[in-house]
Amino acid sequence: MLMLVFVMIFPLAAVKIVRGEKGPIQITSDRLDAYDDKGIVLFSGNVVAVQGDTVINADKLYLYYDKKEGAGDSLAGITTNSGKIKKIELKDNVTIKKEGKIVTGDRAIFYNVEQKIIMTGNAVMRDGDNVIKGDRITVFLEENRGIVDGPGGKRVTATIYPEDTRK
Repeated sequence: MLMLVFVMIFPLAAVKIVRGEKGPIQITSDRLDAYDDKGIVLFSGNVVAVQGDTVINADKLYLYYDKKEGAGDSLAGITTNSGKIKKIELKDNVTIKKEGKIVTGDRAIFYNVEQKIIMTGNAVMRDGDNVIKGDRITVFLEENRGIVDGPGGKRVTATIYPEDTRK
């Protein structure tokens, strides 16, 4: 049951947005800054990223990418020579929602090469009445496993209701 919560809530929501598996990604924010020399695009202020039924909110979304050598021009300050996404970092007031499942925390990072997501800072996963709390949640996507660490030596808490007790 616990692994099902990991697999169903956190990874699918974030990874589908990263990989673009369900159509276009719509990102809105108060500001967009592109740093082509560093391979970074920063969306800041009321960031909302939507793809299908997945919605991600944060104060800041950093997109780190590999630059394609000798390709593309700068278009109004936004690069057209971006390559593969290296990582995506969400900061401050991070919320990931998908099909009634919600994950919240202070910071989330998706590492594309390692296929790993780390949520830190008051991380909470909710699926209906089921709740798992910790300070750091790590999900290894290709291994179908996750780890929840408690905050500052404190214990992880989980409240899980088996299906037959929900009535």
